[in-house]
Amino acid sequence: MRRMTKMAALLTVPVLALAACGGNGDGNGDDTAAGGTGEPTAESDVRVGMAYDVGGRGDQSFNDSAAAGMDQAVEEYGMESQESEAADGEPESAREERLRTFADAGFDPIVAVGFAYSGAVAKVAAEYPDLHFAIIDDEAAAADNIANLVFAEEQGSFLVGAAAALKTETDHLGFIGGVEVPLIKKFEAGFIAGAQAVNPDITVDVVYLTQPPDFSGFNDPAKGKTAAEGMFDAGADIVYSAAGGSGGGVFEAASAAGMRAIGVDSDQYNIVDESVRDVIMTSMLKNVNVAVFEYLTEVNDGNFPAGVNRYDLSVDGVGYSTSGGFIDDITGDLDEYKQQIIDGDITVPTS
Repeated sequence: MRRMTKMAALLTVPVLALAACGGNGDGNGDDTAAGGTGEPTAESDVRVGMAYDVGGRGDQSFNDSAAAGMDQAVEEYGMESQESEAADGEPESAREERLRTFADAGFDPIVAVGFAYSGAVAKVAAEYPDLHFAIIDDEAAAADNIANLVFAEEQGSFLVGAAAALKTETDHLGFIGGVEVPLIKKFEAGFIAGAQAVNPDITVDVVYLTQPPDFSGFNDPAKGKTAAEGMFDAGADIVYSAAGGSGGGVFEAASAAGMRAIGVDSDQYNIVDESVRDVIMTSMLKNVNVAVFEYLTEVNDGNFPAGVNRYDLSVDGVGYSTSGGFIDDITGDLDEYKQQIIDGDITVPTS
């Protein structure tokens, strides 16, 4: 199963207006969305439906990474795709209906992007036992037709925590989580552990933007900016944002304060607006695109993975970015920590 070891997902998307992507994954009819030639290399009969979390395609983070994996599969295999996006504060029934809409339209597989889809995927997969589902960041939804794509976020966060501790000039860092749920607590735990591995006496301030069931913290740049401003005012000089689209506000605050920030999920240095690019010291890479593409490759080959497939440092499922050259002088240190985690010499906490 290529580099998969077991799988899970965390998506939320509204059931209204599925965006048709016939031949591509971006809904605009442009087959170059995945960076290809404009023509798929093959024609597949696979029709994939993707249900995004709050923020959807264009969040420059988690959802965009999932979209990139689908776009690559569409480009390489000639799949048909449609996508839909979750709304802030929508009820569980909306997530269920979104998935049913894909199922009734004949899409198979259906990929849910985010843990918020856990209950919906479990329920709808049972209603459509002949169809196949994948969910990102969730292990609870379990069935023979569900693949769970999960990641060792704590391991990647450990590395960027160590990077922050090696680069700080104030021995004072910040962590901003979008929503206080177990998944994001893994980011926090890993970040603090990495920082403390470098300096046991380092200070790490922690703020969560919202509490469940309010998931707007993943798509509220204004709240992210306010939280980061408070941290910089309190003496932090580097802030790690694990808050999806809210990270844009964190970057704005870092730019205004002349400080640094750490991105998440994607290499955000390469995708944010140029006005804030240079504040992004590194990003914790969570290769959702790789997991989605590998899953869809299996499906294209006639296989339907099920169960938990975990992506950790040993398979480069998580990691850190070096764009901008800000941490080039410490990559040797970080790679030593990486190897110690892979070898089992360091066990990174998840809470």
